[in-house]
Amino acid sequence: MTLNPLTRSPLADQAARTLREQVASGHWPVGTRLPGENELARQLGVGRSTVREAIRALAGAGMLQTRQGSGVFVVATRPVEDLRTTLRRASAVHLFEVRALLEVEAAGLAALRRDDEDLAALDRALAARHAAAHGDDEEFVAADVALHTAVVAAAHNPVLTELFSAFEPALRDGLLDLVRLLPLRHDRPDPGADSHTALVDAVRRGDAERASGIMREEVKHNLTLLRGAEN
Repeated sequence: MTLNPLTRSPLADQAARTLREQVASGHWPVGTRLPGENELARQLGVGRSTVREAIRALAGAGMLQTRQGSGVFVVATRPVEDLRTTLRRASAVHLFEVRALLEVEAAGLAALRRDDEDLAALDRALAARHAAAHGDDEEFVAADVALHTAVVAAAHNPVLTELFSAFEPALRDGLLDLVRLLPLRHDRPDPGADSHTALVDAVRRGDAERASGIMREEVKHNLTLLRGAEN
């Protein structure tokens, strides 16, 4: 398939849009190596610098990846920003179902892979969560998410870390809605204090099964509360 030459500016934006369409349409599936810069420039009717700028834009969006000495490859069929949009629109129940998939595994991996720096970060995050119990709901939820972020970081899996990073804003909003909807902090300003302390302790002791189990029960409890509130 031959690409149509571009005729209007800004050319780099047009080039990026054309390349994105080729990826999204399935013409260049995930794993495909793109034609070289010279060939893309010829087909698009632009200079190589314009092609490079377009490729950088799509790489920044998470669709393309440049591999030194190998070329440019398709790694996703849509921009990462679309995932963030999907997460923002997702229901709270769907968010917590995804949370179970990510964080239960992350907790187990953290117990197996954590190092001294991770443990120090977890201790700080746990202390901050306890301290935030005296603050408002937004402060408490932010501290809670920060602790879970530290657990994911301790898993030392860059893909998992990136996924959680995209997921984090929607999770924070979902937790805030949960806290305010039920409301969870009326009887106890620090809900889940015991389970979060136990989670950090399990990671410290290297008990992957225990860490995963604690995380699984927390998400299960949250899902039960959410489903009850929706009925």
